[in-house]
Amino acid sequence: MTPTPEQEKKLFIVLAAALAVLVLYRVATSEKQRTAPLAFPKGSVATSPIRGGVSAAADGTGPLAIFIERRNEKFPGVARDIFRMADYVPKPKPVIHAPVNPPPPPVPEKTPEEIAKENARADLSRFRFLGYLTDKDSSLFLSRDGELFIVKSGERVLKNYIVKETGKDYVILLDTATNVDARIELSGSGPERMSPRPR
Repeated sequence: MTPTPEQEKKLFIVLAAALAVLVLYRVATSEKQRTAPLAFPKGSVATSPIRGGVSAAADGTGPLAIFIERRNEKFPGVARDIFRMADYVPKPKPVIHAPVNPPPPPVPEKTPEEIAKENARADLSRFRFLGYLTDKDSSLFLSRDGELFIVKSGERVLKNYIVKETGKDYVILLDTATNVDARIELSGSGPERMSPRPR
C-alpha cells in the first residue's frame, strides 16, 4: 500500500517537528565549558636545570672504563661481543686420508699378430652352418651377413677361408692369413656357438 501525497506531507511535518524538539532539548541541557585557572601567570618563562654528564675518574674506575673493561673481557672459547670477529679462531678440521690404492697393473700392449688373430676370430664368428644339400652329397650351406655359400670340404670360401673339416653337425673353417680356425655348430641343433679349435 503506497501512501498518498497528503499522508507523506503529514509524515514529513511530524519528523521535522521531532527533530526540532531534539535539537532544542540538546541545546537546553548542554553543560557550559569548564575552565581552570592557569598554573603560571602570563609572560613567565619555564627553565629546567641541564643534567650534567658523568665525569670519568682519573684512576680508571669510572663507568666508561668499567664498560670498556667488560667489553674486552674474554670467556673460554666465546667472545662476549657476537659481532666481533677479530679474535675468532676457527677450529682446525680433521684431515681424513683416503686409502691409497696401488696403481693398476699396466695393460700389456698387443702385438700386430695378436690383433690380426682377434679380428679373424671375430670375422669367423659371423658364419653360420645351415646344413647339407643332401645326405649323400657332401655340399654344405654356409651363410654370413645374408650371403649364402654352397661349398664342400677342402674348398675355399671367399678369399681367406677354407673348409678344413666337416662333421654331421659342425664345420671347421680355417683363416689362411692368420692360421686361426673355428668350429661352427649346425644352426638349430642347440645353442649356436663358434669355438676355436685347440692346437
